[in-house]
Amino acid sequence: MKINWKSLNPRCWVELSSPVTLGIAGLSLVVLVLGTLTGGASNRTLFSVYRASWADPLSYLRVFLHIFGHADFAHYTGNMGMVLVLGPLVERHCGARRYALMVLAAALVTGLVHILISPGTASMGASGIVFMLIFLSAVSGREGGGKVPLTLILVAVIYLGREISAGLFTRDNISQLAHISGAVCGAVFGMAFRSRQQ
Repeated sequence: MKINWKSLNPRCWVELSSPVTLGIAGLSLVVLVLGTLTGGASNRTLFSVYRASWADPLSYLRVFLHIFGHADFAHYTGNMGMVLVLGPLVERHCGARRYALMVLAAALVTGLVHILISPGTASMGASGIVFMLIFLSAVSGREGGGKVPLTLILVAVIYLGREISAGLFTRDNISQLAHISGAVCGAVFGMAFRSRQQ
C-alpha cells in the first residue's frame, strides 16, 4: 500500500516528502532520549554493535540497530545534520524502498566490519550511513562516458584521507572503520544504481 504523504493534510505548509530520512532522524532521537533515561543501558543492550555470542538473538538486531544509537546530543546532531541534508536527495533519486534497503545493507556491513576488526569495543551511530550518503551522491552524480568527476576525487581525498589518517595517528572514540565501510558501500551502491539507469 502506497501512502501519499502530501495528501495527509493538504493545508499544511510542511512537506513530508522523505519518509525514510525522517524515520531515521526520528527513531534516532527516540533512541537518544531512551538512552538518556536508562543511563545508557538501552544503547548497550540494543543500539550499539560489539562482538557477542551469535546464540544471543539481540546480536542479530544490534548489527542493524546500532545506527540509531548516539552517545549524546552533539553526536546525534552531527550525524543527523548530514542525513537530513543528503538523505532526501538520495531518497528522491533512488526511491524510498531502494534507499531503505541501502541503509539496512550499510548498517549490516559497518556492523559486521566492526565486529570482525574491533572485537573489544562497541560502536554506535549513523556515521557509516552519512559516509554512504556522501559517496553515493558523489558516484551516482557522475557523468557518462566513464569519466570520473573531480568532485568524486575530492570527496575521496578529503573524507577518506581524513579517516585513514585519523585511524593511523589518533586515538579517539570515533569509528573510522564505520566511516570507511560506509563510504565503500556508498560507492558500490552509486555505481550499481548508475549501471541500472544506463
